[in-house]
Amino acid sequence: MDLDGGGTGPDGSTRLTSGATRKVAAQSEAPHPGALRVAQVAADHPAPLTAIRDQMAGAELALVLLFVTPQADFRAVVQQAEGQFGEADVLACTTAGELGQLGYEEGQILAVGFPAALFSVRSYAIECLDRLDEQVVIDTAIQQRTALTRTAADQPWEFAFLMIDGLSLCEEHLTTLLAAGLGSMALFGGSSGDGTAFQQTWLARNGVVLENAALVALVRSSCPVHVFSLDHLQPTETRMVVTAADPERRVVQEINAEPAAAEYARLLGKDPNQLDPFIFAAHPVVVRLGDTHHVRAIRQVNEAGELVFFSAINEGMVLTLAEPEDMAQHLDRELSGLVRARGGVPQILACDCVLRRIEAGQSQKTREVSGILRDRNVIGFSTYGEQLGALHVNQTLTGVAIYPPPED
Repeated sequence: MDLDGGGTGPDGSTRLTSGATRKVAAQSEAPHPGALRVAQVAADHPAPLTAIRDQMAGAELALVLLFVTPQADFRAVVQQAEGQFGEADVLACTTAGELGQLGYEEGQILAVGFPAALFSVRSYAIECLDRLDEQVVIDTAIQQRTALTRTAADQPWEFAFLMIDGLSLCEEHLTTLLAAGLGSMALFGGSSGDGTAFQQTWLARNGVVLENAALVALVRSSCPVHVFSLDHLQPTETRMVVTAADPERRVVQEINAEPAAAEYARLLGKDPNQLDPFIFAAHPVVVRLGDTHHVRAIRQVNEAGELVFFSAINEGMVLTLAEPEDMAQHLDRELSGLVRARGGVPQILACDCVLRRIEAGQSQKTREVSGILRDRNVIGFSTYGEQLGALHVNQTLTGVAIYPPPED
């Protein structure tokens, strides 16, 4: 497959488009503050991309990520971005909220720039997620990583970042394939959002607007990096079994051989008619995978009294109710650990589940959590789910800590 072009499977279903590695010689000025360039404007700004370009002036960029509030005209935003950032690839998605200068924010357009002096990038789009040619996806990941390694051999740290349609229901399938192709390269990412409407999410690469698609950015860097995922949930002794489900739609019809929503509410001691996102955020369920638990977050109750999930669910799966630790204390402790891990203060590019934002509001922790995110240099967006390696997870803060480059 031509790495700078596209490819199709035998049925023409999977389409991938990519760009060449972005890299230039090191510049004399040092990026500030930290390795990444960050800019932010309100959605109602009369010329948002001009303002973002002006805020990020001073460094040639290899990659620009745009996290766009659903309150903005997404097509207009990505069209305005064309030509604003030189040769940089520009990847964009809609959000369920932004992690910006003040922590949790809404109504913002956030840009994250990767200076070409410190980062080399290869990006590409994967379309038609519901008709993936598995071998094409794996082969493309292998070839893209090989090409990046060859052209950026002097940059020893690496990671892969994924943005995927948050309503595609294809996250698990795609991450499994990408992880197989990327090997030891750490993969993380987030599912694009639509606030709390769950109607339509969008992505774009270099001005081309996409749906039912994903964007992949492979990154090598002169800066040390560390991919991580955290949650503040502890399993309880209350368990339940999925006895009827529609995995393709992520719908659970029965729990413990009873109507799903009614049984879940009974276990909580709640009225089934009062189930809402606030209750789901406060009382998540987890599934055990190996030695760890991963959240299977509930999105909503449908008209049939079934539970609709954010991630994969299957008949026979044993779910365990979980209870949260103090969200703010846990977040501060874990992010402090990232500072201690390498003795430097990182910038953090993060994907934060929308249910964490909802829980913070419900528990009156929004101001405190926002302050921690701000003080710990966390930037990114609220998602409909997060990806870590081959897994699609929920109710986590998943991201990459990017540390200052070694002085030598």
